Amino acid sequence: MRRPVRASVIVPAGTGLAVAAVLAVAGICTDDGSAAGSAAGGPVAVRAAAGATVMDPGSRQDAPALAGADLDGERVALGDFRGQVVVLNAWGSWCGPCRAEADDLERLSRQTRADGVRFLGINTRDRDRAAARSFVRAHDMTFPSLHDPDGELLLRFPPSLVNPQAIPSTLVIDRRGRVAAAIGGAVTDEQLRPLLARVLQEES
Repeated sequence: MRRPVRASVIVPAGTGLAVAAVLAVAGICTDDGSAAGSAAGGPVAVRAAAGATVMDPGSRQDAPALAGADLDGERVALGDFRGQVVVLNAWGSWCGPCRAEADDLERLSRQTRADGVRFLGINTRDRDRAAARSFVRAHDMTFPSLHDPDGELLLRFPPSLVNPQAIPSTLVIDRRGRVAAAIGGAVTDEQLRPLLARVLQEES
């Protein structure tokens, strides 16, 4: 059964439990149950998967260099996938919407691998790798995830692309290492697949 399509929402900073309810509807978790305001304390725009579009190539920003240990202690780097389309998904084992999207992401990872798509996770705010590994086993996830317990990797992205306090977040990165689409909240196979198809059609 398909999960409901989520609309884009604008979340004012500092609105407490009301904000948490809005974020839950949008399929977004925060680690403290409240909204994440901008650095200046202004409103945060949360773009849900249903409203995500592929950016014009001329307006795309380079993805930052990301490298580190995965959940098994093996080194992995975003740069290893240069020349392929990458789906970068930030998740946490503590996040309900992350559980909701995990099976769709794994299925799409397997189905698009032959087309030149690679998936890479960023596991954030899980201090205990055991909890994150348990999440991976529960959803039979085969793609690697960088372990980012302090959210340091997420802070390398401009806040217009990734709100490090609102999880899950998903980016589609083109073959040249630029961010082609930024998605806030849980994403489904049906929402992500057309974005990947569009980016795959582009020349490298």
